[in-house]
Amino acid sequence: MRVAVLVSGAGTIMEAMVAAGVPIGLVGADRPCRGLDVAAALGLSTVLVDRAGFGGFTASFDRVAYSSALADVLTESTSDLVAMAGFGTILTAEFHAAFPGRVLNTHPSLLPAFKGWHAVADALAAGVTETGCTVHIATEALDEGPILAQRAVTVMPGDDPATLQERIKDVERVLYPATILTVLDRLEQNLPLEGLNEKRAI
Repeated sequence: MRVAVLVSGAGTIMEAMVAAGVPIGLVGADRPCRGLDVAAALGLSTVLVDRAGFGGFTASFDRVAYSSALADVLTESTSDLVAMAGFGTILTAEFHAAFPGRVLNTHPSLLPAFKGWHAVADALAAGVTETGCTVHIATEALDEGPILAQRAVTVMPGDDPATLQERIKDVERVLYPATILTVLDRLEQNLPLEGLNEKRAI
């Protein structure tokens, strides 16, 4: 099976996937970024489906057209599973319909707590002593999909969003690739993905 990885930034989670042996067939991005350069240097196929051609980061961004165009590119690449890895564009139903139940994402909190873009800062503001990361099936609704795996990260005295985010990323770089490999194995055996969820402290 082939995994398409979507990036928007540095691509460090994608690098962790490569190191873990995830079979990446394509790395795609919504903007020029380091992640694409790293993927190319690693010998991976890359594609840029740039938001700039769909309105960029303005109010006129055509999210539906962009989602459809990206879905077409990944479908043509015969990707079996899509893994978002720091991908910054919310995709519409047109994309998810092309890969039903086969789009994965990682989120820096123990969902369902602290959904959205500011999960780490929100956890600190709430004064929790524990947060973490969640690997889940992405759906059209932001951070709402079925949970596949979680790991807890302790909030340390003196943590700020940057220090806590980095410790969560350290966990994501282990948990996400391992979960992807488990998902691929279950898909190859036609097994359901339910029952994968577990939570462990790190």
